Amino acid sequence: MALNVLAFTFGIMGNIISFIVFLAPVPTFVRICKKKSIEGFQSLPYVSALFSAMLWIYYALQKDGSGFLLITINAVGCFIETIYIILFITYANKKARISTLKVLGLLNFLGFAAIILVCELLTKKSNREKVLGGICVGFSVCVFAAPLSIMRVVIRTKSVEFMPFSLSLFLTLSAITWLFYGLAIKDFYVALPNILGAFLGAVQMILYIIFKYYKAPKVDDTEKPKTVQDHSIDMVKLASTTPVSGDMTVYPQTHAGDLEGQMEKKVTNQIQT
Repeated sequence: MALNVLAFTFGIMGNIISFIVFLAPVPTFVRICKKKSIEGFQSLPYVSALFSAMLWIYYALQKDGSGFLLITINAVGCFIETIYIILFITYANKKARISTLKVLGLLNFLGFAAIILVCELLTKKSNREKVLGGICVGFSVCVFAAPLSIMRVVIRTKSVEFMPFSLSLFLTLSAITWLFYGLAIKDFYVALPNILGAFLGAVQMILYIIFKYYKAPKVDDTEKPKTVQDHSIDMVKLASTTPVSGDMTVYPQTHAGDLEGQMEKKVTNQIQT
């Protein structure tokens, strides 16, 4: 009884946090709609999230009613991710639009249809949950690993513009919550991928903090006086080699006493002449 209450609690928390995760890209798409450009954003995270939600719904349907909380949140996720993909295709350039449609067709239509056919025709009812569970785990690992490409961009450019902190935070919280939910209902296929999700989410947040407040090293100011001093000496040398004509003679300022003495002596000799 206590485990059922615990599982229900984590399931509700997982639904709430996952809903927030699904809404996290809203500022991104508001920006895309205002600028009418996808800029540097990619469609793969949204296409992958849609496919993952479809898989988990199909998996939950095999659990004879015990997967209700998995169905509710992933059904909402399918709806939200579909809206994101439509907006992305609308404002994408031709190359990005064609690429997105290809991935969408191969993965979300042909790929999902192939999985359903294999599971329905080639597996028995008793083994179908295990087969689907393995597929869900494998793809969930790929989904959690997808941000690695963005993390590589962050490290290379030292910019977190395309890796929002809010998304990384709620992905981590969602993974932790579903991890405990899987443990509470003793579902290995739900718990396992969320271990990796929690770890990668934490890494993303660490990278964000590091590069958000990253500052380029300052130039050593001790070299500046040396450069100015060398330049002043060169100017004095240049002036000392210039012939004096007439009464209009301009001498550069310098702090070298010996050089001033030489210049004054030279002027005195010219006047006497």
